Amino acid sequence: MTTGKTIITCAITGNLTKPEQSPYLPITPEQIATSALEAAEAGAAIAHIHVRDPATGRPSMSVDLYREVVELIRARNKSLVINLTTGPGGRFVPSIEDPKLAGPGTTLLQPEKRVEHIELLKPDICTLDLNTMNSGGEVVINTPRNVRIMAERMKAAGVLPEIELFDSGDCHLASDLFADGTLKGPGLFSLVLGVKYGFSATPETMFYARSLLPPGAIWSGFGIGRAEFPMVAQAFLLGGHVRVGMEDNLYLSKGVLAKTNAELVVHAAGILTSLGASVATAKDARAMLGLAQ
Repeated sequence: MTTGKTIITCAITGNLTKPEQSPYLPITPEQIATSALEAAEAGAAIAHIHVRDPATGRPSMSVDLYREVVELIRARNKSLVINLTTGPGGRFVPSIEDPKLAGPGTTLLQPEKRVEHIELLKPDICTLDLNTMNSGGEVVINTPRNVRIMAERMKAAGVLPEIELFDSGDCHLASDLFADGTLKGPGLFSLVLGVKYGFSATPETMFYARSLLPPGAIWSGFGIGRAEFPMVAQAFLLGGHVRVGMEDNLYLSKGVLAKTNAELVVHAAGILTSLGASVATAKDARAMLGLAQ
């Protein structure tokens, strides 16, 4: 069990959750920034940010939208740790006629384009996905070459990578990246549990995934959908930090949609405190992660 303070990350809107699934999903830069600020007031030390096309609600990679969200947050809260995604741009949908060619829905981009907003905006943290895996009926591709290019650019920008691990092979790739100096230890990791064909959201799986991390690693673990809150407890009990938010789960309880990300954070904080945890402030998190105050 952890003896220090526990960081809550709130994943505000994500890439796959659809507006038609919940009328409360933040879409516009103003809504995303406001939701992040509310989550901070509720106890989140880190806000994990994706952006969306305000007109359609669909995922976007617009640097201008990222910039607007970051500026809106920073205008009202200087200490909240901002974590921008670099996940979009890795999806491949094979054409039915010729699987070698990209079909509709493919987002695959050069690695340099996937980190452009990181280099320009220099958030505190950005994600570095190591997964190549089935995702629904599609495939997410993160080749070792592309991961290395993205990691080097994050390092040059002075941004801390949060290494996203979806299955055991990702953990072994991470070990190679540390061994060859692409990444510097001990590392910040996120164990993603409950994505179909990846790590399952069970105590045994989280225990196993944790065993594959390097000594001294700082890590969080989280579950998708109904596994969100059970994995909050499990991550804490295994010495990790936690994540909740509408990217991962839209429900406060069975059949009850969360109206805000703050509600999900409050519930997670309640679970943690009931287990004896002390919830980290943004200032605490900055100290723990070696970020500027």
